[in-house]
Amino acid sequence: MALLPSRVKYRKSQRGNRGGNATSGNKLDFGDFGLQTLERGWIKNIHIEACRVAITRFLKRKGKVFCRIFPHKPVTQRPPEVRMGKGKGSPEFWVAVVLPGHMLFEISGVNEATAREACRLAATKLGLRCRFVSRESLHK
Repeated sequence: MALLPSRVKYRKSQRGNRGGNATSGNKLDFGDFGLQTLERGWIKNIHIEACRVAITRFLKRKGKVFCRIFPHKPVTQRPPEVRMGKGKGSPEFWVAVVLPGHMLFEISGVNEATAREACRLAATKLGLRCRFVSRESLHK
């Protein structure tokens, strides 16, 4: 299951502004437990897929996993040792822009200890600090 857009309106995009905190996608909507980011940054499509595989392998087909992020932004790169000018590089990979508080993954149908360990395994695949959240911890 490759996480790539099937088609986009524009081939290349600008880097954009990553200020502020997540105002949408920052609550548990589908599952009982979730993995929430504490930092801002870009998450590559291969890292998202690695997290998803780590969670599903640990759960062993028990419970359900919801992936709340998708890599919509193309990132361009120029080849190494190329002189200045001559335009922008070609799209090399895709990233998902995440802000502090954004919910990355949600899990339902398993107990808290299992979900916590699955989220810990997924968080090691990312270059951002994350935390484990549950419905009970958010309602306190």
